[in-house]
Amino acid sequence: MKLFPSGHGTHPQWRMAAGLALAQLRAQMSLADYARTPTLGLLYITDYYAVDAQEILDHFGAELPEVTDWVGTVGVGVAANNAEYFDEPGLSVMLCELPVDQYRVFSGVAPLGLSEMSGFSAHTALVHADPATPELAELIKEMAGRTDTGYLFGGLSSGRAGSLQYAVGGNGNIRGHGGARGVFAGGMSGVLFGEGVRVVSRVTQGCQPIAKEREITRCDGNLLLEFDGQPALDMLLNELGVTLDAPEEAIEQIRTVLIGLVDAGSDGIRRTGDLGSDVRVRHIIGLDPNRQGIAIADNVEVGMRMSFVRRNAQAARADLMRVCAEIREELEPEEQNLATARAVAAGEAEAAPHPARRIAGAVYVSCSGRGGPHFGAPGAELQIVRHALGDVPLAGFFASGEIARSHLYGYTGVLTVFTGDD
Repeated sequence: MKLFPSGHGTHPQWRMAAGLALAQLRAQMSLADYARTPTLGLLYITDYYAVDAQEILDHFGAELPEVTDWVGTVGVGVAANNAEYFDEPGLSVMLCELPVDQYRVFSGVAPLGLSEMSGFSAHTALVHADPATPELAELIKEMAGRTDTGYLFGGLSSGRAGSLQYAVGGNGNIRGHGGARGVFAGGMSGVLFGEGVRVVSRVTQGCQPIAKEREITRCDGNLLLEFDGQPALDMLLNELGVTLDAPEEAIEQIRTVLIGLVDAGSDGIRRTGDLGSDVRVRHIIGLDPNRQGIAIADNVEVGMRMSFVRRNAQAARADLMRVCAEIREELEPEEQNLATARAVAAGEAEAAPHPARRIAGAVYVSCSGRGGPHFGAPGAELQIVRHALGDVPLAGFFASGEIARSHLYGYTGVLTVFTGDD
C-alpha cells in the first residue's frame, strides 16, 4: 500500500489555505512512495470556513478530478501530521488510494440502498455525526451492528456556527441528496470499508480516576442513586470532602468532577490506575438532594460500574504515547529487512514517512476539550502523536464527542491507521 498524500494550511482566506494544501498534495503525489491515483478524499475544515464549505468542496473536486469520493466534517479545530489549527482558520486533507470495490460513501440523507450494497460487506466505518441528532448513541450502536467487526471510528461535528458534513459519491453526488452537492447537516455520514481495507485503531483517555471503581446498584434513567448500596450524592461529597452546608464550595468542587461509566465485564480502571479503553466519561448535569442522586448526561443501568474522574493532562499525554506505541508494535513485522528496520527505528519527529512502517495514513479524532494548550502548548498533542507514532500522513479534527467501536466517548482521542501487508 502506498502512502496517502496529505496537506494542510491556514489563512484568513480559504483559497490561500487550500492552495497550500494542494501544493503539498501534488508534491507528494509526484513521489514514488506516495499514491498517485487516490479516489477517496478526507476533508476537515475549521468552523471559520463553514460558510464557504460548499465552495471549498467544489474547489478541491475541480483541482483533484481523480478523487471521486469525499467525506469529512467541520470542527473547532483540525489535525494534520505535524500541526493542529485550533480556534483559527484551517483545513486538513488526506487522499486515500483504496480499491473502489472496498468502500462505500453514505449519509443519513441518502443511506445506501440494496443496489449500492450488493456484493459489499461492511467491515469497519469512518463516521461523522451531528451532535444534535436525536438518540445518537443508539444510532451509533445500530450502525456498528451493521458491520462485521462492530467497529466504528470518528466523531461529532463541533462547529460553533452549526454542524455540517461532507459526503459525495463518485458521480459528483449521492443519490437522494438532490441539490445538496455533498454538503449537508444532520444525522450521520461517512464511509464504510470492506475487509480489504485494514485498519488498526485505539482509544486514548484524557481523564484520571480520583477514587476506586464502584458498581451502580440503583438508578433511574440518567439519575445515579446508589453505588455499592450507598447513597450516590453522599459518596460524591465524601470523596471531595465537602458538604451542602457550604453550597458554593461544594458546587465549585463538583464542577471539576466527571463520571466514568463502563459496562459490567468491560475494561474499567486498570491495575495501573488508568482508565481502560471502554470507559465513557460523562458530565454531571445536576444534583437531587431529596433522592441523594447525581444526574449525568447519559442513561445508566444497574450493574454498570462507575468512577469519579478528573481531566488530567499528564495522564492524557502518557496514555496517548502508550496507544501510539501499541499501534507501532502491532504493525512491526517479526522479521525485518534492512529498509524496514531503519524505518521502524526512525520514530522521532523528524523522520520522514516510509511505507516500510506499514502505515499508509492515519485519522485522529480528538475531543475539543483536549485541543489547544491542554497538552502544554498549541500543537503539542499532534507533536506527541508524531514523535510516538513516527511521521505519517494524518488528517482529523477536534470533535464534540468521539466515536469508537459502538460507543460515544468524551475527552478521548481516537487514533486509527490504515495499514497493508507489505
